[in-house]
Amino acid sequence: MNTEIDLEEINAAIEVLKDGGIILYPTDTVWGLGCDATNEDAVRRIYEIKQRSDSKSLITLVSDADMLGKYVKIIPETAINLIEVNDKPMTIIYPGAMNLASNVIAEDGTVGIRIPMSEWCVELVKRFRKPIVSTSANISGEETPAFYDEIPIEIIESADWVADPYLEEGATGEPSQIIKVGLRGEIAVLRQ
Repeated sequence: MNTEIDLEEINAAIEVLKDGGIILYPTDTVWGLGCDATNEDAVRRIYEIKQRSDSKSLITLVSDADMLGKYVKIIPETAINLIEVNDKPMTIIYPGAMNLASNVIAEDGTVGIRIPMSEWCVELVKRFRKPIVSTSANISGEETPAFYDEIPIEIIESADWVADPYLEEGATGEPSQIIKVGLRGEIAVLRQ
């Protein structure tokens, strides 16, 4: 994804995130509802907007492997290998989540984290200096909108800040693959 990095857009999004607000933004996959993944109240708002049970965990974005290490107790070597060879958007479910809002973490202590392939998203997370929730911009159970013009108006209106639709250029419009990795290197592909 080679969209030029628009720092004005990034800075505007960061101000909203710092205030515990909700952003609507394009990722390397589909448009996401996002918030500070360490802010329990902001995460609760995401569940309310999506009308989704908070027993389901949420995917978060980090900027790189260094940031990942601050939110997962142990990064299995298998996960590092997957990240290094990956050529399409991939969310990895890690055991031993830490330093995140409790309502981002699954009941079994795991968390789904992706290092996005979008330069804009990486820059947003890097400058925010914390992970950002990335959940599809839809009501739970309804079809995932691939692009901005498919996002329901009630979702757009629920966000405190909405990215300029031109930023979706280069996004796949497809959800990421999801792979669960265990501490001993076990792998389960949950979504191709």
